[in-house]
Amino acid sequence: MKTTTNQGKSNRIVGEISNGTRVIDLSAAIYSGMETYPGDPDVDIDRVHNHATKGWELRKISMGSHTGTHVDAFSHMHQTKGSLDDIAIERFMGRAAVVALDDDWPEEVGLFFITPIGIDVFERIVKSRPGFVGGNLSEELERALLGEDIITYTNLINLDLIPKGRTFLFIGLPLKIRQGDGSPVRAIAIVEEGPANLARCPE
Repeated sequence: MKTTTNQGKSNRIVGEISNGTRVIDLSAAIYSGMETYPGDPDVDIDRVHNHATKGWELRKISMGSHTGTHVDAFSHMHQTKGSLDDIAIERFMGRAAVVALDDDWPEEVGLFFITPIGIDVFERIVKSRPGFVGGNLSEELERALLGEDIITYTNLINLDLIPKGRTFLFIGLPLKIRQGDGSPVRAIAIVEEGPANLARCPE
């Protein structure tokens, strides 16, 4: 994988694994004082040790489990359903597509939406049998999807950089939190070179 040096920029959003295969960063940065959902804990990242006094650097991180770009476990909105450690790790990755409401949605592929969507598309999503859904989802829709054991992702960025009309490999692994209801993730899209492979997806 191509990487930057220590002198290079650390905020790259697109990298390249091999000729024609790109990695797109879908996660927003986490930092002290960032905006959080009303009522959620504030984000505080404080330096505890530094090189001058200890010979190494270490930070204390305090934040909620649904901070920034994050994944929701089923237990987030359903008390009797599985937490993060009940969900197989392979459920947090797979083929996916960025779709719009007027597209023909693929089946058994993760679905990501750039525009906000609500509960009115719930039945259509369920019929497509995705393993996960992400984007600007209404609370009602998120609750309904989690109730159907469909994983949800929130606060993804750069979805507009993913080519339309094609599937890609999505990876959004959570931290291994016991009984976790959710977790920040470093979500990425791995996009291979090639022609469109989905039905009608307008540019």
